[in-house]
Amino acid sequence: MTLINKLTNQDEFTGFYILKELEVKQTNGTPPKDYFDIVLGDSSGQLSAKFWDASATDKETFFPMDLVKVQGIAHTYRERLQVKISKMRKVTEEDGVSITDFIRSAPVQPADLMHTIKQTLESIQDEEMRTIVNFCVTKVEDKLMHYPAAKMHHHAFYAGLSYHMVRMLELGEFICKQRPFLNEDLIKAGIILHDIAKTEELTAELGIVKEYSVQGKLLGHISMASNWITEAAIRCDINLHSEKVICLQHMVLSHHNLGEWGSPVQPQMAEAVALHFIDAMDAKLQMVEDALDTTPETEEWTPFIRGLENKAIYRMKKEL
Repeated sequence: MTLINKLTNQDEFTGFYILKELEVKQTNGTPPKDYFDIVLGDSSGQLSAKFWDASATDKETFFPMDLVKVQGIAHTYRERLQVKISKMRKVTEEDGVSITDFIRSAPVQPADLMHTIKQTLESIQDEEMRTIVNFCVTKVEDKLMHYPAAKMHHHAFYAGLSYHMVRMLELGEFICKQRPFLNEDLIKAGIILHDIAKTEELTAELGIVKEYSVQGKLLGHISMASNWITEAAIRCDINLHSEKVICLQHMVLSHHNLGEWGSPVQPQMAEAVALHFIDAMDAKLQMVEDALDTTPETEEWTPFIRGLENKAIYRMKKEL
């Protein structure tokens, strides 16, 4: 079987993959023809693919999250590697493959990630902040064991959300030691809470996002997490107008920094500024790591990375 991260331009291959995404589209020809716009995935990464001339039977046969056997050719289109699928069929029992063979997972066990998150939660000195964070974590603890942090851009794998939190907590610990004027409790709480509502914004299975929920589409994880802080304060008899509650809400509401990126307000506290850049650093470095991991070592440059303003990343040559 050919792993996705081993494919290079003009490679002809046959292998088993998961249909992470599948959408029926139409060509621009006259008359237009249906085709599948696909994202193929395995344990090494994912790659865009096209299956041209999809028949009515094909449209009733193939769906997202299906395991399939694919024959195709990898080629470069607009400086990005993608796959043209020539043959595709669903996996059968005789193939001897399981969906878990195709799932990319965080490099740290989910139980260990949750242990770190809970340990950090317990280390928050302020009792009311700790109570609010604990309420929100308890609300979605089961999902934190396996949810991805995003559909495509960063930490889009099994337990990716909790892995993102833990990596950010490590950065936050360093920043607080370097800049002791920062409120460490607020940094810890903001990191744990900033993306926690992605567990309700996204509908995911085995670390793969199938779609956005109705709440996710109408409200988004930022406003949902802010609402959870309000809910926690009401349930735990904490003053809704207290500075602590308002500051926690501001951390969540401002962490994307700009309105066009989803934040209704910009960071206006030192800790909120720190949270935004800690989040951005971890997310962007994960994008780079993913791109390097899924680009064959024979290639000097990765494909363009959308989350990095469509820049490619150069891989420094190893010394002989």
